[in-house]
Amino acid sequence: MADNAAMKPPAILVVEDESAIADTILYALRTDGMQATHCVLGGEALDRLRAERPDLVILDVGLPDINGFEVCRTLRTFSDVPVIFLTARHEEIDRIVGLEIGADDYVVKPFSPRELAARVRVILRRARGAVASAPVAAAPVLPDGFHHDSDGARMAWRGRWLDLTRYEYRLLAVLVQHPGRIYARPQLMDLVWHDALDTVDRTVDTHVKTLRAKLREIDPGADPIRTHRGMGYSLET
Repeated sequence: MADNAAMKPPAILVVEDESAIADTILYALRTDGMQATHCVLGGEALDRLRAERPDLVILDVGLPDINGFEVCRTLRTFSDVPVIFLTARHEEIDRIVGLEIGADDYVVKPFSPRELAARVRVILRRARGAVASAPVAAAPVLPDGFHHDSDGARMAWRGRWLDLTRYEYRLLAVLVQHPGRIYARPQLMDLVWHDALDTVDRTVDTHVKTLRAKLREIDPGADPIRTHRGMGYSLET
């Protein structure tokens, strides 16, 4: 059974309202050996994603019914499926917003279908555990109120499981392994995002910000992630 599952082609859902672009993406993915399906509306995509889980979603930002960012925000309330945004906008703020709400990558139109397929392969390898770049703690119970379930790729804080995106989890897994150790931004980029394409340094700060917000939801008075100006970040001992 495991061998059959491993041989199953990855399932990709493409959410794109421009038929010419959608056809190009579908052709590139299917040529690359993937099972690619398509829908036009964000609402339809959410209905399908609640009923079934593909291996990855390619999501256009400018959908006719629901903004792609809103689709992703809603999706993240019930699924951690990898998401690649497609957009005609290339401003850095749009990329940061996409990353903050849980996207795995961000592709600006016009783009190369072959490059998009390559990005999909990278994220699928990462999601399936073929690339284990972030160190994880061997002990299930960690200092400072954290509990790390490395097999389930999840983290608890003060007795409650955190609702983390993939990169938030990997970033926190690095920090909790060595409490007190200061990690510079380039180190964190190498450990957490080394296999992500076109990732900017500000991504580290963005994910630290979202992690802090989620930790404060559980314990408003706590801030275990320390900022060391000009140096980087650490987890308090």
